[in-house]
Amino acid sequence: MTHELRAIDARSPQAVMVALRAALSGGPAINPRTDNSVPVDLPAEVEKRVAVVIETSGSTGQTKRVALSAGALLSGAAAADAALSGPGQWVLALPGHYVAGLNVLVRSIAADTEPALLPVGHFDPQAFLDAAASLTHAVRYTSLVPAQLGRVLDLAEVDRAGQRILGRFDAVLVGGQATPAALLARAEKAGVRVVRTYGSSETSGGCVYDGVPVGQTLAAVVDGQLELSGPTLAEYYLRDPARTEAAFVEREGRRWYRTGDAGSVGPDARVTVIGRLDDVIISGGEKVSLGVVERAVRELPGFADAVVVRAPSERWGEVPVVVAVAPPIDLTALRAAVTSVVGRSAAPDRLVVVDSIPLLPSGKPDRAQLARLA
Repeated sequence: MTHELRAIDARSPQAVMVALRAALSGGPAINPRTDNSVPVDLPAEVEKRVAVVIETSGSTGQTKRVALSAGALLSGAAAADAALSGPGQWVLALPGHYVAGLNVLVRSIAADTEPALLPVGHFDPQAFLDAAASLTHAVRYTSLVPAQLGRVLDLAEVDRAGQRILGRFDAVLVGGQATPAALLARAEKAGVRVVRTYGSSETSGGCVYDGVPVGQTLAAVVDGQLELSGPTLAEYYLRDPARTEAAFVEREGRRWYRTGDAGSVGPDARVTVIGRLDDVIISGGEKVSLGVVERAVRELPGFADAVVVRAPSERWGEVPVVVAVAPPIDLTALRAAVTSVVGRSAAPDRLVVVDSIPLLPSGKPDRAQLARLA
């Protein structure tokens, strides 16, 4: 059985929420988009069990259309409520056409609460604090990417009223990329309860909180790759059976999603994510994880938003390159700092200084554009 798939303009979060409420109740499926156009290759109908089609951020240049069921999205909402402080009221600070923003709306619908909606476009930390101050529910949440959290803390640290508003959140979910320890320390000092989340569109968003799988999520490592299982998994990639078959596998009657990340699962089931498997380069004959290098760089003062990308090298094959805004140290000092933590083979080859880090609408760094810069 099939039903209608509607393109919804995500520039209107209210419109997305109305259409999403219907989709979660068995109505037409929705594809939230950045405009009101309908792509020529978007099918008019999808299988009845599909409620939402989310397009991935394409940070690596590979856009995918992820088909999610209402059951998967609502399972994620229930797992989040159980792991946090129960149903609550949310501030929507992320685009509704990405899974993290969509989940704010799903959880609001499940909790029967009205989210505070920020204006679509450039993130304004004052507008965020104003929206947070308007919340009336006893339990309060929001979801941010690290760069947004940093900007809100910048404002709150010089504004006691802003700091009190931030401190009233029961949880500030932060995901999308690794969160620097220095940023977490700033949040803790400001009295903000940050919950680091890990997941993707294929898992209906974050399903691991502070390293702990939530709800019925299970984690395993197979051949060095982190895999996730549970009721929040996507149905498939729309019109891409080959990619679906490669990403979703079944073992002993259980379906698993291959995340593409290197990681480990401890005896206490705690998950540690090392970095993308495809972000490992061979530099001078040695394997170097760009994710590991990036985490080391971001711990340095003034490099919280830095991004590490690969670049070709005639001598070494490939090398790590750091892209940063107004770095406080030069390349020599940067190489020494990284070498002391990660090793000589991981030392950045170049430091590219930019006016600002190009971002995708999701708030994540545009790694494809950064790679071109490097």
